[in-house]
Amino acid sequence: MSQNCLFIFAFLDFFTGMRRYRIGYYAIILLTITVLMCARKKSAEPLLAERGAEDTLAHMEPYKIAGKPLSSEYITDKKYAIGKFVNKHWRNPKETLSLLVAQNGQILFEHYQGVADQSRDIKMAANTPLHIASVSKVLTATAVLKLIDAGKIELDQKVNTILTGFPYEEVTIKTLLNHRSGLQNYAYYFDQKGKWDKTRAITNQEILDRYIADDVPLAFLTDKRFTYCNTNYAMLALIIEKVTGLSYPAAMKRMIFDPLGMKDTFVYEHEKMKGKIIPSYFASGVEIATDYLDAVYGDKNIYSTPRDILKFDTSRYSPEFLTPELMKKVYVGYSFENKGEKNYGLGIRMIDWVTGQHFYFHNGWWHGNTSSYVNLKKEKVMIIALSNRYSKKPYQVKLLAKLFGDYPFKSGDDLE
Repeated sequence: MSQNCLFIFAFLDFFTGMRRYRIGYYAIILLTITVLMCARKKSAEPLLAERGAEDTLAHMEPYKIAGKPLSSEYITDKKYAIGKFVNKHWRNPKETLSLLVAQNGQILFEHYQGVADQSRDIKMAANTPLHIASVSKVLTATAVLKLIDAGKIELDQKVNTILTGFPYEEVTIKTLLNHRSGLQNYAYYFDQKGKWDKTRAITNQEILDRYIADDVPLAFLTDKRFTYCNTNYAMLALIIEKVTGLSYPAAMKRMIFDPLGMKDTFVYEHEKMKGKIIPSYFASGVEIATDYLDAVYGDKNIYSTPRDILKFDTSRYSPEFLTPELMKKVYVGYSFENKGEKNYGLGIRMIDWVTGQHFYFHNGWWHGNTSSYVNLKKEKVMIIALSNRYSKKPYQVKLLAKLFGDYPFKSGDDLE
């Protein structure tokens, strides 16, 4: 029970002793109603981030992006164009969507649609936290970068100097961040018959322990090529835990969520939160159950809202959050074995067109959750789209970039 409610009970007890006075009766009635409101059942509310007083950094001002305020005419013009795009692609009211577009940290457009939780009839709203799937990697990478910035670890440091027993000598923090480690994907490895009891959820540490025990070979030599692999970020979560002495959920809260005021953001902890979070659904609307891979975090399992992601995005423009020298390394492609425009930095995907334009983003998919985070650095624009009813439509919000700059997507890709 909250301290406020305990105070009310004490206050009520005092006035009960004063019942011979008429004012005491009125106070009893008023306070009884208040107590009942405090004690009402919370089952119809989505799980929000725990806001422990010991970790709260509410006194810190949110980061701001330097630049002139956007004019009302400019905002109206962009709002109309974005609204037209949304009305075309999300006509079905049963589809779920949380969408926010901002520039210079200023919200241009936001839209919340559908029923987030069918069993509890929770409508999608600005403070409804959804599983952001692999967009979680952007936040995990940022926590690692902050540890590098603080001198706790080094970008090129070998992982086996941090994680006890890590058997791959050439793998570094950098090759985990840019998916060049050569590690096998744990989801595919444990899906093999006899590799794991799928009635029991596997943890990050158990992945490492089994890779050590089974002497799992690399899929390819470290730093020889790029292969997107969730194991990389599961290991980065373990590194965060080892270096900070905190669990990954607690470390992310202390290092990222609280300082940035991301009050509706948290890491899903399977045993603790199972059945309490907003679920996901197939496109048909049938709820998708959790499985044995749902306890692994770092590569996924962050729940957040568009407004909280905006706070995060805004912070990355500030030299006080991460040094400019380190941020430059984030937005550099590290894989050039195959000729092409697509590449991967340190926790961010990119398209480097031969014509000179650069497009930075990260998509995500887990169960029925799909997500897309677009970071237009040049124009200081952020686009975030989340859905928990399976659909590839959130990925199409990349096209909104064309409203802000010259982004030459393939012919046929259009806003109309």
